[in-house]
Amino acid sequence: MLRITELRLPLNHAEPDLRAAVLSRLGLKPAQLREATVFRRAWDARKKSAIVLIYTVDCSFADGVDEAALLARFPGDPHIRPTPDTGYKFVARTPADFSTDLLAGRRPRPVVVGFGPCGIFAALILAQMGLRPIVLERGKEVRQRTKDTWGLWRQGVLDAGSNVQFGEGGAGTFSDGKLWSQISDPRHLTRKVLTEFVKAGAPEEILYVAKPHIGTFRLVGVVEKMRADIEALGGEIRFGQQVTDLLVDVQSGQRQVRGLQLASGEQLRTDHVVLALGHSARDTFAMLQQRGVHLEAKPFSVGFRIEHPQGVIDRARFGPNAGHPILGAADYKLVHHAANGRSVYSFCMCPGGTVVAATSEPNRVVTNGMSQYSRNERNANAGIVVGINPQDYRQTPGEGPVNPLDGVAFQRFWESRAFELGGGGYRAPGQRVGDFIRGQASSALGSVEPSYKPGVTATDLAQKALPSLPPYVLAAIREALPAFGRQIRGFDMDDAVLTGVETRTSSPLRITRGRDHQSLNTRGLYPAGEGAGYAGGIMSAGVDGIEVAESLARALLQPAPA
Repeated sequence: MLRITELRLPLNHAEPDLRAAVLSRLGLKPAQLREATVFRRAWDARKKSAIVLIYTVDCSFADGVDEAALLARFPGDPHIRPTPDTGYKFVARTPADFSTDLLAGRRPRPVVVGFGPCGIFAALILAQMGLRPIVLERGKEVRQRTKDTWGLWRQGVLDAGSNVQFGEGGAGTFSDGKLWSQISDPRHLTRKVLTEFVKAGAPEEILYVAKPHIGTFRLVGVVEKMRADIEALGGEIRFGQQVTDLLVDVQSGQRQVRGLQLASGEQLRTDHVVLALGHSARDTFAMLQQRGVHLEAKPFSVGFRIEHPQGVIDRARFGPNAGHPILGAADYKLVHHAANGRSVYSFCMCPGGTVVAATSEPNRVVTNGMSQYSRNERNANAGIVVGINPQDYRQTPGEGPVNPLDGVAFQRFWESRAFELGGGGYRAPGQRVGDFIRGQASSALGSVEPSYKPGVTATDLAQKALPSLPPYVLAAIREALPAFGRQIRGFDMDDAVLTGVETRTSSPLRITRGRDHQSLNTRGLYPAGEGAGYAGGIMSAGVDGIEVAESLARALLQPAPA
């Protein structure tokens, strides 16, 4: 097969036009082309009145067509190449007696802690290789977790063990379900992630659209199906199982994992643990530090959620083509470098979505964004966040290394402040964008109705006596909003709404690991995903889960035949 890239057609082209374009590009007659399959479809909206679709197409040919000779017609053409093999290849093989020993208890089974995107894919790969993983998830199964989460949104009742952060599917379940990433992917592992999602019931279009997404309601069923697949392959998923201690054996200065202590009192024997914690497992971070596991502070970002009418964003991005079914609800990506040296950028943009309460701790307010597959809610929302570094975590400036847990303390401080400014009951503080830019309090909100539940309290997010975030963050965002308005017309409209606070953009620490994906100082411990500081979003977390599972398998098994 041959792959053609950068095949450009008008937005409203007829279906036969794509095949005709392939024939023209390759100089073939209709009977010579067996099939033209779309591998990827993107769009170029730089000219809003003439938006163009950009295709990557894989072509197969009728008998008698010499592919090598056809390819030779296009020497040096970077857009006509052999179709790469994107199929997944297992890195090791599992002898039958090895799987039997695991089943009989003669060998300790590998354990995956956490069942978000990273943990799901780590467990799936281990199960597909016959390694029968045990998964420990502190939260509940996804449907009960959904009910608990709605309890916070509708009634202001938080379940600290079952919420947006904790439970089957991880934080990615209550998000836009975005399935794209900018990670380097020479082995096409993102294709493995997408393929498994489709097998579990996700729309097949995620395999070819440039910015695929699933949405929360569809993710629930997908996650359940993947759990069933892992169990059918010999894996075991245990909900309501919080890890409270790490059992480490130290001999001749070498630290080796030997098991886990659970809140139930059970001790689970294992020599291989994948830590797929998520970025909000703060008590587990503290336990790991107490057990001497190597941690280090890392940068992350804080800010607010901003909401506009989705139509404002659609018209600004797509002009007269706003509302076209192929384009859907418009998104955006913005960056501004402020005069105080801080970078301000849009984060986790959710077209046609809602702002959600995402706290996992009592008396703290955290915001995040979520969309359904349809993306048909009235507002667009995104995080407008500012990069901070470990030196910012301290309440008073100091010298020397920052404690890895200082970032957690920083998050908690501002989340508690947001709870106070919101007036309790998990209401969030909010302000009209125009008032924020002018430096005056909002006594009421305007035409843009905020979507955050349990509700938004109008206030001054930058008041001197009780600011919602550090002054340098507030100053950078105040400068950035008009700059963003020059890029997207209406972005700094007076009635757009800022809702605070967004503090969990990524983990505030890294559970540092080596090239073999094991902890720098604790053998058998495999830090993975967002909580370990090695991913950001569903796709990168899933890919990291695959790679960590592969490293674990290499440590246990022989390499697969080439």
